Amino acid sequence: MAGSAPDRVRGGVAAQLGQRLGSTSLRVGTAVVWLSIIVLLPLAAIGWQAVGGGWQAFWLAISSHAALESFRVTLTISAGVTVLNLIFGLLIAWVLVRDDFPGKRLIDTIIDLPFALPTIVASLVMLALYGPNSPVGLHLQHTGWGVGVALAFVTLPFVVRAVQPVLLEIDRDAEEAAASLGAGGATIFTTIVLPALTPALLTGAGLAFSRAIGEFGSVVLIGGAVPGKTEVSSQWIRTLIENDDRTGAAAISIVLLSISFVVLFILRTVGSRAAKREEQAA
Repeated sequence: MAGSAPDRVRGGVAAQLGQRLGSTSLRVGTAVVWLSIIVLLPLAAIGWQAVGGGWQAFWLAISSHAALESFRVTLTISAGVTVLNLIFGLLIAWVLVRDDFPGKRLIDTIIDLPFALPTIVASLVMLALYGPNSPVGLHLQHTGWGVGVALAFVTLPFVVRAVQPVLLEIDRDAEEAAASLGAGGATIFTTIVLPALTPALLTGAGLAFSRAIGEFGSVVLIGGAVPGKTEVSSQWIRTLIENDDRTGAAAISIVLLSISFVVLFILRTVGSRAAKREEQAA
């Protein structure tokens, strides 16, 4: 005997729900497998190699004078470059979104050039511009300033591209209302625009900083790997590999990975809380 109409409806809904859950499980499973192959397994391998010689060898590798000096150079220059890119990245994003001028599309395209350009080419460009035969009279080879310029070049797009879409979505009515009430440009920016941009700025800063501390190609020629002066951690890793110290190289890599993860996690957490406060305030 056929079931009642409500039973048939419930059965149809249950079947559709089962199909959706099955489809969702398949997508999630595929994503996890791919993530494991591309990201998690390599990270596990480098972690295993880092502790392969024991914890004492790991500690000696990351606490040696050369390693500590490379960390100091890397973190100091990367932090300065990140702050610089926060300021100028926000300025460039603002100009591209809020202003109209000839060549705007060209500049918008150029912003993505560091993403597509091989980093060793960027180093060649920096060497041609700021090397011994500098056409502008600036000799930055084998200096921290040269490393900073190279890192600024490759990390600027992270801030610009993180801020641009958020700036496009900001409601201009609130700004116009504040202006009609007599608020100045600085007040409007700090009270209306900046809170909305804070999560995007933090995300861009985290990505830029993480890219900077692991960068190699763009600094290899302009920096010159001068110990204690321009030798960043990625170059010290290369030196360790060339000396057949793969365990030490893996240990330094783990430290850089840990720093990147912690910085990204903290900034994402702070950005999420800022976004929630902004939504509640709205």
